[in-house]
Amino acid sequence: MATPSATDFPPTATGGFYARRLMRPGAVLAPMAGYSDAPMRQLAAEQGALWTVSEMISARGLVLGSEQESLHLGRPYPGEQGRVVQLFGADPDVLARAVALSEAWFSPAALDLNLGCPVPKVRGKGGACLLQTPDVAYTLVRAMRAATGLDVSAKIRLGWDENRSVEIAQGLSEAGAAVITVHGRTSAQRYTGEADWDAIGRVAAAVPTPVIGSGDVLTPEQARTRRRQSGVAAVMIGRGAVGNPWLFRALASGDDALPSAPERAQMAWRHAQLQHHFYTTPHRRDPARLHVASMRPLRKVLPRYLPDHPELHPALQQVEALEDVHCALTPLLGSPAPAGVGAFTDLGISPRMPERANAYAGEQS
Repeated sequence: MATPSATDFPPTATGGFYARRLMRPGAVLAPMAGYSDAPMRQLAAEQGALWTVSEMISARGLVLGSEQESLHLGRPYPGEQGRVVQLFGADPDVLARAVALSEAWFSPAALDLNLGCPVPKVRGKGGACLLQTPDVAYTLVRAMRAATGLDVSAKIRLGWDENRSVEIAQGLSEAGAAVITVHGRTSAQRYTGEADWDAIGRVAAAVPTPVIGSGDVLTPEQARTRRRQSGVAAVMIGRGAVGNPWLFRALASGDDALPSAPERAQMAWRHAQLQHHFYTTPHRRDPARLHVASMRPLRKVLPRYLPDHPELHPALQQVEALEDVHCALTPLLGSPAPAGVGAFTDLGISPRMPERANAYAGEQS
């Protein structure tokens, strides 16, 4: 397959998904391995996130069918909209095929190329290592754009071990990226030190493409200050949103009030219910028997809903099943788990579409 050039397809339409969403106030939920799965994305969307991004998915794993977990990483919750699927890879042909598969299987609103993951296991396969060979990164964006009519964006760091962010962002813009997200650290920094928002601001001033700023945004005030000072189109929030989806409500509506502890406990309980429904599936060998969702992945999440109630943390950090979550939260929920615990009627949503999410998402835009 020949590598497409910039003239092989038209520029991204000004009325694309990202352009429409950036007309609203708010922030974006970052892709976070082990965190930004469908249940967390649903809660962020309901609270007003501009869009959400899936955990990164291996393009090669999708194409070769070797990563079954990717079907969970990319699978939407019922009726999910405003969700971007993030891919990583280093081969333009494979990425182009993965784009087509993602579009067919996951119905994303847009697609994102990961050029920022610093973990060693993805080196040579994509992620931040491509910042050492930016021309390859530009080729990948062009290949993805040629494979879809959806917006294609890219998420980068400042560079591999030195700041080359302006140069790289300019190349990505010319390659047709509809949005460029910049995390304000180099790959060598991993997650140490502080994100350099001055550097992010220089990127935003240097390219015509909307720039999203990322790094160390933990409060609404930090988000507003950094957006204003850097001139970015929006901010992306990662760990600051874990156990705190109300960050998105604050930035979408201006209402910074944190709910009461019982209300936060109710949201933690709902997160567990969504986890149960999303990951409970028929057993492969016995369709009549269900694979019951483990609550273990939420052990690192649930205490974040209630930082002011450390006495509940030990129990929340040991949950195994859905009932354990309700039991741990009972001092704040004030009632035992209802019969039929975890039913969709308990969640206040229908199996087809979360009503509040539908109100937020409107059309697939």
